[in-house]
Amino acid sequence: MLEIKTYSPDETFNIGTKLGKLFIEGDLICLEGPLGAGKTHITQGFANGLKIKDHVSSPTFNIIKEYHEGRIPLYHMDLYRLTEPEELIDLGYEEYIYGNGVTVVEWADKAQGMFPEERLIIKLEYGVNITTRVIEFMPLGDRYKQLVDDFVKDINPNASKLED
Repeated sequence: MLEIKTYSPDETFNIGTKLGKLFIEGDLICLEGPLGAGKTHITQGFANGLKIKDHVSSPTFNIIKEYHEGRIPLYHMDLYRLTEPEELIDLGYEEYIYGNGVTVVEWADKAQGMFPEERLIIKLEYGVNITTRVIEFMPLGDRYKQLVDDFVKDINPNASKLED
């Protein structure tokens, strides 16, 4: 696990941008945290890292938004309005998760058991003041451990490998 604190929305966005530059087809990013903690904001950073120019907004009412004009597609899901995890099946969520882009799922904890075992879970929590965020990265599987290791090296070239 890796924990990072950010002290402004811009810093959270920049963390997302740095991570987004490392994404490859098939990556699954599961975001968790309370309302207003920065899930959409970090996703906007992911989109920036993927060179997506469209404005990325929360797909709360649509549940899924697609962005295709970047380096690779971004599939952005927001499960806030989901009442049952099985509703994802009707949405064809597996086509996104196993598709040719990166899938980012906000409120992923509302659909426990519906996602592949290997994924990157990112928890965003409020810090000590209104703009501070505590961001926890929990990589599940070799791909995601490598992703977080590469991210750590990008933000701190002298850092050693992420410990289990």
